[in-house]
Amino acid sequence: MVALPLAMAFAIASGVGPERGIYTAIVAGFLISALGGCKVQIGGPTGAFVVIVAGIMEKFGYDGLMVATILAGIFLILMGAFRFGSMVKFIPYPVVTGFTSGIAVIIFSSQMKDFLGLNIGTVPTDFVAKWGVYFQNLGTLNLWALAISLFTVACIVWWPKAWHKVPGPIAALVLASAITAWFNLPVETIRTRFGGIPHGLPSPSFPHVTWELVRLVMPSAVTVAFLAAVESLLSAVVADGMINDRHKSNTELIAQGIANIVAPVFGGIPATGAIARTATNIKNGGRTPVAGIVHALALLVILLAAHELAAQVPLACL
Repeated sequence: MVALPLAMAFAIASGVGPERGIYTAIVAGFLISALGGCKVQIGGPTGAFVVIVAGIMEKFGYDGLMVATILAGIFLILMGAFRFGSMVKFIPYPVVTGFTSGIAVIIFSSQMKDFLGLNIGTVPTDFVAKWGVYFQNLGTLNLWALAISLFTVACIVWWPKAWHKVPGPIAALVLASAITAWFNLPVETIRTRFGGIPHGLPSPSFPHVTWELVRLVMPSAVTVAFLAAVESLLSAVVADGMINDRHKSNTELIAQGIANIVAPVFGGIPATGAIARTATNIKNGGRTPVAGIVHALALLVILLAAHELAAQVPLACL
């Protein structure tokens, strides 16, 4: 339930449809849990990839993104095979702090359009240009969207203090969607922008590969592989501290590589271990890979049985 809104939000921020985030969380999430070297790792799309994926989509389309993700998966398998996993312990703490803080700034910036309900067509990927467009279009502010956004933030912050058994993001998701539908508020939802969410996983498909496309996306593929390796192993280290365990870093890299090769075949985007979802898993009692596998299967059930409800989610809430 925590993975569902995050998967959709990161996919939308990356310039693809929300369903691709769910496909990624199902396929990559299953493989990372089933094959990985960390017992409690939860995999899926994360904020680290938002700017990179958006840039690839803008230049090369989804075929280019598929090729870059598959190449990144191959690099991750090679990194695991050559035992590069143990090198993560040499990454300086300021680099880790800067990395995660940078992700936070990127996510914050990418969400302002929907947070304020601004009526903007295409938002530039460049940070400075993006904020320039926001300020130029403040006159199109949608007060209903802003109200839903602020209500969501309030739910996430204060709900756990009163009802800690239900995660704040879930309460926010359900309540904001219900309020929007009940009062027919004039805010964008997944249905109004994307036409809803497809029913079930798509059939396997493969990109049209040319050497020129491989050459062009190679730098992006290397970046995706590096970010996936760093974030997944950092997440595993955090998990180790929470459950007093020790993960197998090279096995984890190989599992991440396999997941990033298979996920695009089923309509996915780059995936890695997610620190927030892994911590949520541990705090709710997850101690074996079965928890991560069930997480992926539960998302598949939602996609099959509740896709119409998921389409009602307002973008301001995400």
